[in-house]
Amino acid sequence: MTENSSTDRGWRGSQDVWLDAAYAALVEKGVDAVKILPLANALQLSRTSFYWFFKDRKQLLSMLLDRWEASTTGALVAASRDYAATETEAMLNVISTFLSDELFDTKLEIAVRAWAQQDPQVLERLQSADAERLAALREMLERWGHGAEDADVRARTIYLVQVGYISMRVEEPLAERLERFPSYVEIYTGKRPPQQEMERFMARIGYRGAAS
Repeated sequence: MTENSSTDRGWRGSQDVWLDAAYAALVEKGVDAVKILPLANALQLSRTSFYWFFKDRKQLLSMLLDRWEASTTGALVAASRDYAATETEAMLNVISTFLSDELFDTKLEIAVRAWAQQDPQVLERLQSADAERLAALREMLERWGHGAEDADVRARTIYLVQVGYISMRVEEPLAERLERFPSYVEIYTGKRPPQQEMERFMARIGYRGAAS
């Protein structure tokens, strides 16, 4: 059997190599592009190399969803539990999660939401993630003294605004978005973050512009 040069050298890639290629295909072209042979061709590996690391395509797709949950839901839930001296600082912790794909992978979020429209099992997993994220936000607000109904409405407002940003693929300068943060925090919590708190927040995220 004739193999490509990578296989001739005995290299089959690695699980992460295949996952990264599948991730790229998913975010660029959608789930229908995540197929074994096209991935093998893109990686210059044999199709059979795939089976050293995965049972089948279904397992690969499941692991992509695991990556999505870790890089979106996991990050948001962790941010909702981060230390904060004030409620406004706690809210800054949460909404700053959406400023970087390293914290919340918006490209993957968009791809999974599109995928869920054609796969009921993925939709179920997405709805479970939505519920977990909302619960984390509600619990955070309740810890800061909001009643159950008030916390629920505020949590939904926070979350639906952020999902709207992602779904609409809003592109705006970071400075412009950060200028709105004090007002967002005030709407979400009923309290406006003090100037010194905003300055500390800007420094923490590495932003050198002036705080609003």
